[in-house]
Amino acid sequence: MSRWGVVLAGGVGARFWPLSTPERPKQLLPLVTDKPLLRDAIDRLGPIVDPSHTLILTNASLVKSIRALLPPIPRENIIAEPRPAGTAAALTWAALTIERRDGKEATMISVHADWAIDDDAAFREVLLNGEELARKTHTLVTVGVVPTRADQGFGYIQPSDPEKKSGSAVKRFVEKPDKGRAEKLRAEGYLWNSGIFIWTVGDFLAQVKQHGRELSKALDLARDAEASEFFAAVAKPLSVDTAVLERSKNVMVLPGDFGWDDIGTWAALGRVRPKDEFGNATSGTVHMLDCCDNVVNADRGSVVMYGVDNLVVVAHDGVTLVTTRERAGDLKRLVESLPPTERQPR
Repeated sequence: MSRWGVVLAGGVGARFWPLSTPERPKQLLPLVTDKPLLRDAIDRLGPIVDPSHTLILTNASLVKSIRALLPPIPRENIIAEPRPAGTAAALTWAALTIERRDGKEATMISVHADWAIDDDAAFREVLLNGEELARKTHTLVTVGVVPTRADQGFGYIQPSDPEKKSGSAVKRFVEKPDKGRAEKLRAEGYLWNSGIFIWTVGDFLAQVKQHGRELSKALDLARDAEASEFFAAVAKPLSVDTAVLERSKNVMVLPGDFGWDDIGTWAALGRVRPKDEFGNATSGTVHMLDCCDNVVNADRGSVVMYGVDNLVVVAHDGVTLVTTRERAGDLKRLVESLPPTERQPR
């Protein structure tokens, strides 16, 4: 048995402005620990996946930075996506790459570079259990995280048997719900759609061929194609959930409970960073009085706050961002509204 890890590390992380930039997006920032998120992801997989069997898919502009950050990863394993084409195309190209190098029986474990995990050992145990399930059943396995709250920012998965801890068939996928429905889904045993996938390369490519019609033209030339040709032939960008998993009857979900969180906005850091007795998560020199549940990131200088709650404050290179935790997910709209001279910190 041969095992490969695939880490999706594309995107620009606009929701972490002004700290993130196109040259240094969130996956290259130390947002949860003192290491960049991508380094955390690679270190987390390290005990079960060799660096020579680790693929990283990213933006062409980030290849040099990632190579410097992760010298054990071979250069040919850092794959530049010629254009954003969604996770369906990215994972299909990764599967084809593994198949060419190692055959269709190789196992592929796919994760994202921008997560926080509380219990790395439990995370790896679930991945290995998922691998065993995928090989035994020849299904596409996704890990559904046991919800800790009714979160509107995540998709949900309904297992056919919520009580079966060893995994069961997926009954249906649900897109991001409103607050009331999220509470109902959690109560009914739905799981968060984490984006953790495990399968053999052959089983996955067979399902892509059967269901991923938007990828059919790319698949026709894939065995001999370069990445640029493959991605150019993708009909339209789609997630692997939409293009393959939601159309397939050959998908199983395995419950996972290891302190997973998606680091999608500044507000998310309030859940994963250490907090003071009043719920404030801070980094840098910060002075507070009568303040609760704030997220503060100060690169240099000091931030002083008095009598305010539920704010996000980021001070970086002459720019100070102030918003609410509730509105922190909407920063892309804010950045697009700024004059070009103000979009990049000085």
